[in-house]
Order: sequence, then C-alpha cells, then structure tokens
Amino acid sequence: MDFIDLKSQQARLRQEINGRIGKVLAHGQYIMGPEVGELEERLADYVGVKHCIGVSSGTDSLLIAMMALGIGPGDEVITIPYTWISTAEMIALKGAKPVFVDIDPGTWNMNPALIEQAITGRTRAIMPVGIYGQTADMTAINTVASKHNLPVIEDAAQSFGATHHNRKSCSLSTIGSTSFFPSKPLGCYGDGGALFTDDDNLAQTMRQIRVHGQAKKHHHPILGINGRLDTLQAAIVLAKLDIFDEEIERRQAVAATYNQKLQPSASSIQDQATSIQQLGAGNTSVYAQYTILTPERTELQAALKEADVPSVSYYTVPLHLQPVFSDLGNRQGDFPVTEKVSAECLSLPMNPYLTEEEVTKVADRIRNHNAVPVL
Repeated sequence: MDFIDLKSQQARLRQEINGRIGKVLAHGQYIMGPEVGELEERLADYVGVKHCIGVSSGTDSLLIAMMALGIGPGDEVITIPYTWISTAEMIALKGAKPVFVDIDPGTWNMNPALIEQAITGRTRAIMPVGIYGQTADMTAINTVASKHNLPVIEDAAQSFGATHHNRKSCSLSTIGSTSFFPSKPLGCYGDGGALFTDDDNLAQTMRQIRVHGQAKKHHHPILGINGRLDTLQAAIVLAKLDIFDEEIERRQAVAATYNQKLQPSASSIQDQATSIQQLGAGNTSVYAQYTILTPERTELQAALKEADVPSVSYYTVPLHLQPVFSDLGNRQGDFPVTEKVSAECLSLPMNPYLTEEEVTKVADRIRNHNAVPVL
C-alpha cells in the first residue's frame, strides 16, 4: 500500500504526460514556454480570479507575495506554528518577524478569534495556512484583516482545489499561494507553484519579481528573484489538471470511507482518546492528508507498520519550538492546541487510488489497536 500513490496516476496519464512533454521538447522553450501561459489561464479560470502567476515553488510563491506587498525588516506577519517551516521561513528571510497564533482545536487551522490580540503597529499581513487539505476560516480572517486594513496571503499549498462557502481556495484573499510539489493533490514532477490575485498592480509586480524584477528586456525597476515556473513542470500539471476534479472526488470518497469505518462502537466510546480533523463551516477538503490524533501515536504507528501500512507524523516539532526561531522568545506551553496536535498527529494513507479493501485494512488495524477516532 502506498502512502501517496503517484504510480497509478502516472500509468493512467502516461500518454497525455508524454504527449505534453514531447511538445515541449519539440519547441524547445524550456523557460517560460507557452505551456506556462496556458496553465496560468486555466488555473485562473479554475480558481475564479483575474490573474495566475506560475512560479518556481510554493516556498518562492510566499516570498514573491511578501516582496510584492513591500514587507521587510521591522514588519510583522501573523501566521500559525503548526505548518511546514517555509511559511515562517519566508517571513524571516524578508527580515520580518513571524508572529504566531494558535490553531483551532477542531480544524487545526488558524484560530480567527486569536488574531486581533496579536496585531500591533508593526503588523503588515496575515498568513493563514490550509492544513491537510481545507482552508482556514477565511471569512472570519478577512473580517479581522479588513478592520485593520491588512492584506491576507493564503498559504494554500495543501488546500488547492478545496472550497470555502463555495469559493475556491486561492480566491479568498489578497493573494493566494499554492505548491505543485509532487506529493500535493495537484503536483508536478519537481518543484513548482503559483500565485493568484484579482489585483492588477500586484499581479504585474509579482510577474516582474519572478524574472529578476524585469519589466522589459534589460530594464529592472525593482528587485526580484529567479522565480520562474519550468515549462516541463507546467506541461505535467496541465495533463494532471484534466482529471483533478475527479481525483478530488475520489479523495473525498476515501475520506468518507475512513470516517465510516472508524466510527466508534458503543462499547468503546468511553475509551476514546483520539480524534479526526473536523471540517470547518462551509468547507470542503481535498484531503492532501487524512489525519488523526492519538496519544498512542508511537504504538499505533508501529502496529500499522507491522501490517505494512505506511503512516506519517507531520510537524512533530512546531515552529515556535524550532531552534531557528528561538530568538522570538516563545516557550513550551505558549500554543497548547498546536503542541497537542504536534504530539499526537498521525496521517494515514490517502490518495485517489486507494481501494475500499485497503481503507478497511487500515481502519481494522486501528480498531484492533483500541485507538478508534471520535468523529
């Protein structure tokens, strides 16, 4: 059983992928070739925004977004400590300070009720993250941001394709950012990412930043980076985009099967100590991961391994406890929900090609270990 099954998808799309790659090899425009523009148009239409800018990675997309907003030394950006390091890393690389707020105990995404108390005179942006495949409560976050005239950068590296009140992730804020890392629900075969906005000026600035700040040949009015999306990677994403919605439906079906198979029995309810990530109000998820919490994580992971079931614990050391951010002055106990989720999280196999028999095998192993999640 594969944790993330790229082989089955590749077998299904081999002819389309090879055809797309063949066209790139034939025209030879490996950097900023026509497939990049085609992908940008299709993704902008898919998300429902005016502009999509393909970039070199999800990490670089966050950096470019902050560069376009003029964030720099002395500024503060509010984000969460339960996420991959690149979220806060890019804030720090801009010379700004990551300011953490705790996550919601049900959705494990940014808790909007905690944002306002974290805002200071130095706050320049809010950066929520779509953990495990669903967006944060962007409606509530945007309300706070609007009150304080702050831009919102949605880190949608895991939630691209999800919806919040029938609007697509990456259309919910000032700038949306995503990743095409191979393990993402919509991934390429290397690094890649994209930025989304309805703001014409921001779009123009971000396009310039990704090509070294160049407005036209030999004319560089702003500082930029080498942040271009590789044409071959764009071609691969184009092939995968054709079946993306179908794969989202399959992921949601797999998650529904997990939910049904892991329903606690009446006799075991009092013994339950584990839980599953809850969907936020108005949310759908693309289930980049299917994750449970259990205080018996080490034992359960070992039991799953014995049954040849892979599992992964993500973000086991939250960002506020990472040595690189020790100068921020955060301590153990500052963000208790984050620390609980970090200590107990366990992601189960999740991909569109899992069979009901495979999901049943995983669920049975968990039930036999007396670690049935409470739904």
